Amino acid sequence: MKKSIISLFFVLMVLPLAFAGGKKDKAAEVPVQEAAEVSETAPAEQTVKEALVVHSAVLNGPTGIPSAYFFENKPDLGGAELEIEVLNGANLELPKLLKGEVQLGVLPVNVAAKAFNSSKAITAVAVIGYGNVYLITTDSNYKSLADLKGKSVAVAGQGATPDYMFRYILDKNGLKAGDDADCVKLDYSTPNAELAAAVISGKFQYAVVPEPFATVATSKTASVKRALNLSDEYGRFNNGKNYPLSLLVANAKFASENKDVVNAYVDAYAQAVEWTNANPNKAGVLVQKNTLGLMAPVAAKAIPNCAFVCKDIAGERQSIEDFLNIYLSFAPQAIGGKLPSDEFYYSR
Repeated sequence: MKKSIISLFFVLMVLPLAFAGGKKDKAAEVPVQEAAEVSETAPAEQTVKEALVVHSAVLNGPTGIPSAYFFENKPDLGGAELEIEVLNGANLELPKLLKGEVQLGVLPVNVAAKAFNSSKAITAVAVIGYGNVYLITTDSNYKSLADLKGKSVAVAGQGATPDYMFRYILDKNGLKAGDDADCVKLDYSTPNAELAAAVISGKFQYAVVPEPFATVATSKTASVKRALNLSDEYGRFNNGKNYPLSLLVANAKFASENKDVVNAYVDAYAQAVEWTNANPNKAGVLVQKNTLGLMAPVAAKAIPNCAFVCKDIAGERQSIEDFLNIYLSFAPQAIGGKLPSDEFYYSR
C-alpha cells in the first residue's frame, strides 16, 4: 500500500493516508471535512479566550481606597484578565457601565438605584461602604443638635447623601432645615473639597462632611472636633443599623453571562477590604502611588472612619430600601421615583 501526505490550508496535523484504486477520492474527502471543521472552530475558541478581559472602574477619593490593593495584587478571576480604569467621578463611570464598556464599578446607592430604574442595565452586587458622614465643629460648647437652631451649617453637596441624611437626622430630632430663627440653615455655597479648610479658617463653625474631609479637618487643628457621627444617629432610629453608602455594581448583561467571574471579583474585593482595614498605612501608600486622589497620610488616617465592608447584596436589601426611603421622602426623582425591583439585586 502506498502512503502519501496531504497538506491542507490551516491544518495543524499530518495525516497518513492509504490509497487503493478507485477508493482514493472517497478516502480523501473525510479528512478534508474534519480539517475544515478544525480550521473553523479553532479561531472561534481563541476569540472567546481573548475577549474575556474584565474592565473595572475605580473612583478617585475614599471610595477607591480598597481597590488600590488590586494594582499590586491582581485578583484571580478564573482565567479572565482585569484591567482597572481610574475615573474622577460617578458621572464619568455610569455611561461606561450602561454601555458595557466597563463591566464592574462602584456607585453611590442612590445613583445606582436611579440608573437601574431608568435602564435596568446594571445590577447591585455588594455593599462596599457604610455611612461615613460627620458633623464637625469648632464650637467647644456644642452639646446636641438642638444647639444648631438659628445657626448655619455648611453641607457637602446639595442633593447628595450628606444633605439628605442630615435633613433626615434633623427631622428625627424634631428640627427643621430653613431660614427661620428656630430652623437650621443649610449652606451649600462651598465646594466639598474646600469645606475642611473653610471650617479650619473660621468661615463656618459647623459643617457636614464625609470622609476623608472630616479626617483632614480634625487632623489640621485640635479646635475642630467630630460633633456627631451621622451613622450613629441613624442607628438610633433604625435598630442600631448603619446605612449603606456605596455599592459594587456590574453591567447586568455581563453579570448574567459571567457569574463565575463576578463572584470571584466579589470574593477578591472582600479580601482587599480586609487587608485595607488591617493595614491602613500600607494601603495609604498604595493609594498615593496609584494616584487615587489622596495622599498616603490622609488616606491612612481616614481608613478607620470610612466603614469599608464587602457584604453580599442578598443580605443587604432591607438596609438599602430603608436608606432609599429617605430619598423618596425628600427627593423621589433622585432615585427614579421608586424602589428598585428584584432584578436590581444580584444573585450568586
